[in-house]
Amino acid sequence: MITTIPLMIFALIAYNGLLFGIGPANIDWSAAVFSLSMVSGATFTLTLGDTMVALGLVLLFFEILKATRFSTLSIIDHLLSTLVLIVFIVEFLLVSGAATSVFFLLMIITLVDVLAGFSVSIRTASRDVSLGGGSL
Repeated sequence: MITTIPLMIFALIAYNGLLFGIGPANIDWSAAVFSLSMVSGATFTLTLGDTMVALGLVLLFFEILKATRFSTLSIIDHLLSTLVLIVFIVEFLLVSGAATSVFFLLMIITLVDVLAGFSVSIRTASRDVSLGGGSL
């Protein structure tokens, strides 16, 4: 049952934890998490916003892996993922602190999660169903 929890909810919780814990005025999504001097002489800087988007992409990878299994619990997982997407959309439209490019990208990642999950499940289910014209 634990595998039916949509992983993108953790990105939503992390974003909201920062948003409502620290406050929208105090969050600087372009703040450097760390910097690294490269051999080329350039400096690589990872920002807080980049970190959140990277977290979303990692979660998306595991969500797509979860979509490859087919069971009745996967249907519940897809429905819960759709619910998380609806929460993302409502929050994006109604909460001023969620009107950022970081939140928007997390919302798009969640949309890709929902679309990929349904697509992979439909494809997997169609392979399990034989529609041949064989005799009985």
